Amino acid sequence: MTETITRPLSTEEVSEATGIPAGTLRYMRHCGTGPRSYRLGRSVRYDTSDVAAWLAAQKAATARGGDAA
Repeated sequence: MTETITRPLSTEEVSEATGIPAGTLRYMRHCGTGPRSYRLGRSVRYDTSDVAAWLAAQKAATARGGDAA
């Protein structure tokens, strides 16, 4: 079994990638509403796949218009 391991992202890196302020990501973590995260030592980390899945869920839940015919 071969799995590709990607480097986990910091809060600041997720902020930069998504445009969501780091403080908002911290608040969403506190409320349990943001992308899935975990502690690695003292640091909070996010897996890229979890961030991508959360973004896709947000898009699916809030998308409007653009009917595909």
